[in-house]
Order: sequence, then C-alpha cells, then structure tokens
Amino acid sequence: MSHPTKRSSHWTSPEGMKYLGPHEGTDPIDVTLVLRRRSETGPEPASWPHPPRWQRGEFGQHYGADPADLDSVRRFAQQYGLSETGSDTHRRVLHLRGTPAALEKAFGVTLGTYQFEGRPPFVGCGHAPTLPAEVIAVLGLDRRPVAQPRSRRPSATPNTSYTPLQIGQLYNFPSGVNGAGETIGIIELGGGYTTSDLSQYFSGLGISPQPTVIAVSVAGGQNQPGSGDADDEVMLDIEVAGALAPGATIAVYFTTNTDQGFYEAISQAAHDTTNKPSVISISWGGPESSWSSSSLSAMETALEDAVALGVTVTVAAGDDGSSDGESDGQPHVDFPASSPYSLGCGGTTLVASGSTIQSEVVWNETASNEGATGGGVSVDYPLPTWQQNANVPASPSGGTGRGVPDVSGNADPMTGYQVLVDGQSQVIGGTSAVAPLWAALIALFNQSLGTPVGDVHAAMYQIGESAFRDITQGNNGAYQAGPGWDACTGLGSPNGQALLSALSALKS
Repeated sequence: MSHPTKRSSHWTSPEGMKYLGPHEGTDPIDVTLVLRRRSETGPEPASWPHPPRWQRGEFGQHYGADPADLDSVRRFAQQYGLSETGSDTHRRVLHLRGTPAALEKAFGVTLGTYQFEGRPPFVGCGHAPTLPAEVIAVLGLDRRPVAQPRSRRPSATPNTSYTPLQIGQLYNFPSGVNGAGETIGIIELGGGYTTSDLSQYFSGLGISPQPTVIAVSVAGGQNQPGSGDADDEVMLDIEVAGALAPGATIAVYFTTNTDQGFYEAISQAAHDTTNKPSVISISWGGPESSWSSSSLSAMETALEDAVALGVTVTVAAGDDGSSDGESDGQPHVDFPASSPYSLGCGGTTLVASGSTIQSEVVWNETASNEGATGGGVSVDYPLPTWQQNANVPASPSGGTGRGVPDVSGNADPMTGYQVLVDGQSQVIGGTSAVAPLWAALIALFNQSLGTPVGDVHAAMYQIGESAFRDITQGNNGAYQAGPGWDACTGLGSPNGQALLSALSALKS
C-alpha cells in the first residue's frame, strides 16, 4: 500500500550557510516525527483565571496523537526499513532511527554537509522533506543550529549593574512569597552550570536555603559547562530565576541546538509529570524568517500544549533591535517570542538611585555596539484577540500580525546583572535576563494565588498600565516607544505587587 504524502512548504537556507558536499557518513540518524493532533480543534489555552481543562497525563487522550495515525506511520517506517526507538502518544511523537540512505528515500531528501563560518559542519538538507499525511514535521534530518542565546556581555565598562535582588526590589516583586511549591523550567540549547558556582553565588546574596536546581537531559543534551557564551546564558537564567524565586525548584532542560532538540525540550518540559513546571523560561531564539514552516508548526504545537496545561512560557525577544540581526533592511521578530503562546520579553535601560527607579527607557545601545531590544510585528502569526486594542502597527508584509514583545524589564548590558559564570564575577545583559525575571515573578504569582496563571496575555492586556511602568522613551530601530503598548517594550516593566493584586481581583 502506498502512503499518502505531502511536501512541507517554506524551507529556508539561512544566509551564510555553505554547502560542503553530499553527506558521506553511513551511521544511523535519529529523527523525531511530530504527528497531528487527534482532534480537529486545538486545545483551549488555560487563560487566567480559567484553570487548565486537562492535567498532564490525561491531556493526550484528547489532544495527543490518534493511535490509528501512529499505526499508519509505523507501517510507513517499516516500509522504508526505519526502526522505532520510542514513542509518546501524549506528546504526539514517534522516534525513528535509520541509515542516511533509508531516510533519504523515506522523506524524499538529499542529505548534505553544511557549515556556518567558524562553526562545526552539520548534516542538513537543501529542500523540504515529503511527509506522511499524519505527520506535521520530521525533525533531525537537518541539524543546523536554529537559535542563539539572547545574553550579551558589555564590551565597555558598564555604567552601573544590579544584583537580581535589587532588580526585584525596584520592580516591587511581591514579598512574603518565594516560589515554594513551584517549578521553573529553563530550556538550554548548550552550555552548563556547576553546583559550586551556584552555591557561591546564592550564598554571596545571602539566600538560604538555596534553590534546588535539577539538570534534565533531553534528546542527547547534557549539562556541559565550559562553553563560553552558552555558559553565560545558563548561569544568567538560573541565577536570575533562583535569586528571585529561591523557594522554587529549577529544572534545567538541556538539549541540542537543533529544531529537534528545541521542540523536544519544550514538549518534554510541558508534559513533565515528574518536575511539573508551572512556568518555562526560554532565552534562545532566531529570526522568524530563518525557520522552516514545518519546524515552526512543530514548535507552535509544543507551546500550545504548554499553555493548555496551564504553563506560562516566558521568552526573550532578541538583542539586535528591530532587524533581529538580519541584513535585508527589513524589520524581523524573533521566534519563539513571536508565538502568541509566548509571553514575549523585551528590554529596557534601567537607572536607579537606591531603591527608586530614576529613569527607564527602551534599551538601544546600537550606536556603541551594545545591542538593542528586539520587537516588532510577526509575519507568521495573526493579531491575537487580546491584542486587538493595543494599536499594533502593520506587519512588514502590510497585514496585521502579532505584536512583540508583551512585557519588558532591564536588559541593557551597560546596566546589567551581576552574575557568576565559570568561577568569574561578570555583568551580563540581554533580553535573556528578562525571560527568567518574568518566570520568577510568575512563579511567585502562582504560589500566592494557589493556582497557575497559565496564559496571562488576556489578563495583562486587560489590566493594562495600572500594573506596569509604561516605557514611553526610545526606539529599537524601526519602532518608537509611546504611551501604552509598543513594539519596543510591550506593556512595560512590571510593578509586581500591583500586578498580583490585579490578577487576584480578576480571580474573584
């Protein structure tokens, strides 16, 4: 029986990706097939104050893979001599292993060796794979690095710097809660941490008892300290989240920097019945235009699973201004921050005197090569209902689209965070710091309210400026800050206690 197939559409080869020749290796390759949902309609997000309809474990019976689809794809795999290494109907995944030749035949691709300058070569394919009708993506045939960490070391001496505790005070984080009983999931596509560094850092801040930090290995990823920029990212994420919500457990999901790894980490964290994160922080991303449409679709379904299960996902909006580092002169937004299921986190430049904020403007130090906050309008995702009164400008393609970011916080490396990385005290900034900052704040909300806030977009846009510091000065290149929501800093930076009171009022 021949199997109905479809070619997955938009497939990009990013600028600077060089073809070195055909893939010569014969070692088997592991791929992840992401299947469509068993239900035609997607799950409802658990949007505050509506709790999740389904719990982890039972969710899959409604929105996982259809067992008949799974059987059909298994027959397809056998037909091409691919062996199964695992499956999870809740997460809609089938893991297959095959020789390069068998995979080329099964998915109608030619595998090649590719390289970005100065980076190790990787296996990739020059066009979109052909997929069985039940499958939305095959991940692992193309192992290009899909994301960059959104952390940034200052190249000059910072004007000022803060501990996460000082930032929490300036943003009026609620007192009397510490995140106890909550788990913050952190996704890392490389790097690692050492327990001794964390212990030294937290004791230096006088935090006792110290946060519990757990490393979770996903799709071959490991906690591997000693890799420069990626270590900056890992330590910044853990130290910011851990200092601001020291009672929470921090589960760090280490994976590979591929679409396969990224998808698996978000999906596994969302469905993790052991650690049960109520918030996931992501400080990695890449321009929307650099993703293939099948990778975007797969990632989007993982984020959709997370919010349906009541998990809030905070995501860094990027550190390269409105261009997001692309050189075509057009504005671009960063994904996964641009997903409507992500709480996109933009960046500000924060100047304080003692415990008072003196000024807070859009982070834009492009002139001195110190970065700028990402932000703009998606060309892949339509304008969500909760953003309809936010005056989101037209997208670069002229249509309406999801505006990024939603919220913001201090991110300028020139007013950065004091952290400890690989035994060295550093100051680091980037919107990477803002995702764990907001993740910690959400964990405090969840503890205080006694239930996860889940997808907080609708609530936050309804609450509006009463619980935010509206940032009205500055730009990120193509977009200008102004009163209310803007494509530089979203609704603004948090007034933590005011936001908690407003969420609490919505609950009653």
